[in-house]
Amino acid sequence: MPALLFDTALIFGRYARQTLRSKFQILFGVLTPLLYLLFFGPLLTDLPLGSQGDSWQVLVPGLLLQLGLFGATFSGFALIIEKQFGVVERMRVTPVSRLALLLGRILRDGALFVFQAVLLVLAALVMGLRAPLGGILIGFAFVGLLTAGLASLSYALAMKVDKPHEFGPAVNAVSMPSMLLSGLMLPMALAPAWLDVLSHFMPFRYLVDAMRAGYVGDYATTTMLYGVLMALGFVLLSVTVGTRVFRKAGA
Repeated sequence: MPALLFDTALIFGRYARQTLRSKFQILFGVLTPLLYLLFFGPLLTDLPLGSQGDSWQVLVPGLLLQLGLFGATFSGFALIIEKQFGVVERMRVTPVSRLALLLGRILRDGALFVFQAVLLVLAALVMGLRAPLGGILIGFAFVGLLTAGLASLSYALAMKVDKPHEFGPAVNAVSMPSMLLSGLMLPMALAPAWLDVLSHFMPFRYLVDAMRAGYVGDYATTTMLYGVLMALGFVLLSVTVGTRVFRKAGA
């Protein structure tokens, strides 16, 4: 276990330094959610959201998860490039744990997207968001968990394909339906009954609902419980899949 922790910290440090050298990567990732915040948020002001909260308490949690969803699912692109340049091949001959090679990358992604989430929340506070600190912190935790799970699956897929043009369509085929059926932009309670029922088969919906509950101060609810259980279960399953692929491929 100490060796695994050391190796994970080593890999995390390598990719964290790489990210810090690219200020463009850090700031550009938050640009799309910020544009939604600026131009889509005001459109929700007069919607009858009821117990869901005001427009900002509904939109911001969805944008935070959108940040993690689209950012983490495309994390595997970097691994494909590393494979093409022989970086992965050189790592195979090192004594570093194969699990650490995955966990170090995941932790870097989690730190990056949580930092971007902080920037987005700060901008939302300026625009009028009012939410309890506990709810905001819970939201950051959900972003970290979602990022860890999706990044694990993204890296697992990247180990299976060799070309970016094979990777991109596969990711889009998952990320777009996930966004539309999870209610990231608007609560699914506003949708037709058949669409609301269908959305319950999308695990990310439970994360969105839990975050929105946290943003209005509803912590001790079944909505929050379902969100936490779904997030933890998703992370455990995803990391398990990613670990098996890395070990089998000898990444």
